[in-house]
Amino acid sequence: MSSPEVVLGFLEDAPPWRLRSPQFPSKVGGKPSWLSQRGLPSSPRLECDGCRLPMAFLLQIYAPISGQDRSFHRTLFLFCCRSPECYTNNSHCMKVFRSQLPRKNEFYSYDPPPDDEPPNDSGSNPNVLPVSGVKLCWVCGCPGNKACSRCHTVTYCGKNHQTLHWKHTHKKECCSQEASVVTTSPFLFSESELVTEPEEEEEDEKDTKEAEEEECVECPSFAESLAERDLEEIAMHETEDSKVFQRFKKKIAPEPHQVMPQLLNSLHVDSTGASIDWGTLVIYTCSASCNNDDLYSSEYIWKQDFSPDQHTQIKPT
Repeated sequence: MSSPEVVLGFLEDAPPWRLRSPQFPSKVGGKPSWLSQRGLPSSPRLECDGCRLPMAFLLQIYAPISGQDRSFHRTLFLFCCRSPECYTNNSHCMKVFRSQLPRKNEFYSYDPPPDDEPPNDSGSNPNVLPVSGVKLCWVCGCPGNKACSRCHTVTYCGKNHQTLHWKHTHKKECCSQEASVVTTSPFLFSESELVTEPEEEEEDEKDTKEAEEEECVECPSFAESLAERDLEEIAMHETEDSKVFQRFKKKIAPEPHQVMPQLLNSLHVDSTGASIDWGTLVIYTCSASCNNDDLYSSEYIWKQDFSPDQHTQIKPT
């Protein structure tokens, strides 16, 4: 049996139009570029099961299934809580949804999207889905039918995001002709395209050893960059776990910029103390990719944490 293909992800800058729904993007941050314009997850489904606050869009992956018409277009959407306190030993702070469409559908052309930027439609409302007319929250880009009671032009998913927008800019702009057209908010993660590439076969041991020797010549040693106390602590924790970490570093060495080990840093949330954090995120989807009455289907996500003190893996509840 052949081993499963490993696909690596890399973050790249891209023009905004490349990350919108008609381009079927894979991306991190910003607002979700919804696939189907109907059956979107409701506000309660997009709440953290811990604090009950709205979750933020983290990333989406375009993952069509070849040879299956109902999933000719298929995207997974991942959301996470913005409250560090919710990142305990469970997966309640994260949710994943699947949307799929046949090639012939009411939202997109049968033909592949053009490679060139489409004509600018200055009259369109970025917070309303063009075909279905579903209104979106100005703050998070999720379904939102609650309108500002003064201007009635901006909609929200609920009171929490209405208050957030009011304090951020809308208090000054409400009912003003100079209202901001900016479609981002401090609630969102920074937006980047998620580019995927198959992992190349590992170099043979000789080439790897030569590369390591060359690296040692050109770069200062790891020991030189650490304080003596840090070195003593590392020596004390030279356990099997650290050997696993060394194997992990060797595995990612050929492509050190892949997203997996550094997404938290790329999102600027990687900090000491209370922080959004996870060890590994594993998503399981329906093996048959069944339709769910044209609704966005909830899939299973497993957040695996690691203890920074004991260097031991924590089993999920």
